[in-house]
Amino acid sequence: MADPERVNLVRARAGPLLWLGAAPAALARQAAGEWVGSPLHRLSLGGPRPRGFLAAPRQARPADAETGQALLNGTFTLAGQTLEVGPQGDPWSRASPSRAFALALHRFDWLRDLMAVGEAGDAPALRLALEWRRVFGRWNPFAWSGEALEPRVAALAGAGRRLGAVASDAEAALLAESLARQARRLLQLAREPSRAAERLAIVAAAGAALSGPAGERLMSAALARLPAALAKAVLADGVHASRSPQAGMELLFDLLALDDALVQRGRPAPENLSRAIDRLTATLRFFTLPDNRLAAFQGGGAASARRVSAARAHDDEDALTIQPVREAPHGGYQRLDGRSLHVMADAGRPARGAWSLAACGQPLAIEVVCGRDRLITGVQWGPDAADFQAARLAAGGSTAELGEGAAGAPLTGLLAFAYGPRLVGGAREVEARRRESETGVWVEMAHDGWLESTGLTHERRLFLDKETDELRGEDRFVPGDEALAEQVAVAIRFHLAPEVRASLARDQRSVLLKGASKVGWWLRNDAAEVAVEPSVVFEDGVPRRSTQVVLRGRLRADRGGRVRWKLAAAEKPAG
Repeated sequence: MADPERVNLVRARAGPLLWLGAAPAALARQAAGEWVGSPLHRLSLGGPRPRGFLAAPRQARPADAETGQALLNGTFTLAGQTLEVGPQGDPWSRASPSRAFALALHRFDWLRDLMAVGEAGDAPALRLALEWRRVFGRWNPFAWSGEALEPRVAALAGAGRRLGAVASDAEAALLAESLARQARRLLQLAREPSRAAERLAIVAAAGAALSGPAGERLMSAALARLPAALAKAVLADGVHASRSPQAGMELLFDLLALDDALVQRGRPAPENLSRAIDRLTATLRFFTLPDNRLAAFQGGGAASARRVSAARAHDDEDALTIQPVREAPHGGYQRLDGRSLHVMADAGRPARGAWSLAACGQPLAIEVVCGRDRLITGVQWGPDAADFQAARLAAGGSTAELGEGAAGAPLTGLLAFAYGPRLVGGAREVEARRRESETGVWVEMAHDGWLESTGLTHERRLFLDKETDELRGEDRFVPGDEALAEQVAVAIRFHLAPEVRASLARDQRSVLLKGASKVGWWLRNDAAEVAVEPSVVFEDGVPRRSTQVVLRGRLRADRGGRVRWKLAAAEKPAG
């Protein structure tokens, strides 16, 4: 996977039921789009006028005062691009440099940074919020889409009371009314199951922030539906139903804001809310690797260490007294920890249906942190990189790829318009077995994602040797009952973090990996061919150049085969 723009997307093999429902679903989506832009729909967003702001839900997501200072000078840097509007400038009347930039702008991603400057940022933030209302406050299909609306409502709910303090009475009324209208629209969009919990939590927090009947109605309506949504979104082990570690962390941020808003309103937190926060917090510990960033799987990125720390700041548990969790059986993840080596493995089936809009067909993919260096990762595709759907295929993960098929692929064309870019096909069954001893940890995994296209089952065995601090891996390809005597190409990929440098040894087989700490690790193997090739890693939807180690070979499907590899320190630590 050298460049996601140049990789052809494998066409998803959709079942007949999806095709039968595609035309009605597409027509329904088109009709819904026409309805939401109509005057009657805009009238439906009306309601009692809020009396002002009563609470300020604390936003735990981190802010950057330095970025806020640049915003005061009219410099908007969003999604890796910059727009200069000058002091007192108006970004709403200018063309954005990209869709990703425009999305971040309309999400109000800049609001927390601007207010982090202090009182000097309050009046400019109010001006920009009111200018957005003037230009886009009635209706705009992009600005009022769910992906833009959801974080904007959360940002305004947290900032509204502070902005109202520097506003005139008329301006404060306009700001409160705008928030109420947007929250009512978000409540309508909370019917989508994959985002219902997040949106209901945000609407409830916005209702708590607003005073009067307008706020009470929003809060009551959202809280009534939230328990059922949380029961679907948070699995028993605390993994988000999408299986994205980052999605779980972002939901936790929203629930913490709601919990704080309810405290400010003097209302007890519902038991299901507290239980969801506890589960998500425990799972966040599990997914946080020693580089203080998240394991990046299934449409979620690693996130910054600062963001992860902010999400965990409320966790007052003493880590030394907690029995560490090493597997998430419902979410399908396995963690192996040695002295310096730490491994996370995706040992579950990708999410299905509406939960799979950001799922990836990369079964048995791994991430490896050595010391504090993240060496092996994936391309970390996420929804903000929507133009690069090919990065969701097996080639985008540190796992095996067989033949020219796919172990799960996103819908395209009419089906994608009707249902969204859901992941279909691929692994139906994924098995994982774990054994631990004083000397090491064994994890054995298998999936049938390649069985239909190649007749082979992929098995991955991992052993983390605690005594030698080595990771030994074996990828086995086992013939099924209908395997044919055909040649199948095999590629086992190890995507490297952007800061990692890879050097192929003279034997053209071993690869020396060095991260930011300059500590070397040898990746040795018995593959027929070894190559170091270009790759990318997405950070907040922006691709960064990186490299990958690819082990290649060919095998007969009716005979199967295996590739063994080992990751070990280039120099043994003293003592």
